[in-house]
Amino acid sequence: MKLTTKGRYAVTAMLDLALHHADGSVSLTDIARRQGISLSYLEQLFAKLRKQGLVISARGPGGGYRLSAPADTISIADVISAVDEKVDATRCGGKKNCQGNERCLTHDLWQDLSGKIYQFLNSITLAQLVAQRGVREVAARQEAVEFPVAMHGARSTAQNPRA
Repeated sequence: MKLTTKGRYAVTAMLDLALHHADGSVSLTDIARRQGISLSYLEQLFAKLRKQGLVISARGPGGGYRLSAPADTISIADVISAVDEKVDATRCGGKKNCQGNERCLTHDLWQDLSGKIYQFLNSITLAQLVAQRGVREVAARQEAVEFPVAMHGARSTAQNPRA
């Protein structure tokens, strides 16, 4: 099973939003700087997250995004699904046409694994991640050292000289 950049970045950005919820609305520029994700990529992800009702946007000065519900009600699986990611370890995408248009010998094994992975991700909320000491330590470091904001592409190409 491979989780793409889209799913990883969506979870990272939503966790950043949860960590900074006390600040009110959080700008995508701030998330981009802290996480080293391009602003244009975040804009694409947040359009999907907003459409799925996971975030609320505010325009104007002091505008940005905030979670649409408490962090303890938003699971990691919710975030991954909102950006059209699939948690699927099968070779056929669950279509049962893995081998000569038929189900392969190990299809059920990989399908069961996919279900377990989804259950795991569905059992973890943003609030649970925020509560982890390691997450809070990384967030504190990111406040002190920020990546430059890249306007295009999936990730800033500039290296953080203090990392």
